[in-house]
Amino acid sequence: MDEEVIIALQPAPARRAIGTAIVAALGVLLIWLAVVAPPASALWLAFLLGLGALALWAALRMWQATGNAVELTEAGLRDSDGTVIADFDEIDGIDRGLFAFKPSNGFLLTLSRPGPRAWRPGLWWRTGRRVGVGGLTPRGPARAMADAIQIRLAGRDR
Repeated sequence: MDEEVIIALQPAPARRAIGTAIVAALGVLLIWLAVVAPPASALWLAFLLGLGALALWAALRMWQATGNAVELTEAGLRDSDGTVIADFDEIDGIDRGLFAFKPSNGFLLTLSRPGPRAWRPGLWWRTGRRVGVGGLTPRGPARAMADAIQIRLAGRDR
């Protein structure tokens, strides 16, 4: 049974393309540097090639992940592919402060119990009891989603 989506948070197409292109360009640049001006040490050559390949892999993962959206429902947060990010009964708090370790244009959730690690680059991540939402997402809808979560949490704590 599908739940009604209250707010959906999805990267704009231009932001998605530019963010992915920057990460891919880093990968291409590192590989190009290793081929055109190889370092004297084989270890450094392997490091440059590996880091370049890792950046290209990250760009591919970012492109795939940002095709989805983070959806706020009555039950909690989920990815548009159906992955549950956090249920409301697990959320202890939300942090949107300037110095919070959160994605840009996003917010950080603290959960009551640790969840499995997950990473959707440019969209959301979860490690232990922390969930970061944002990255390539626009600031306005992310703020509206954070406000809606905070209001729901305040109503639950009464």
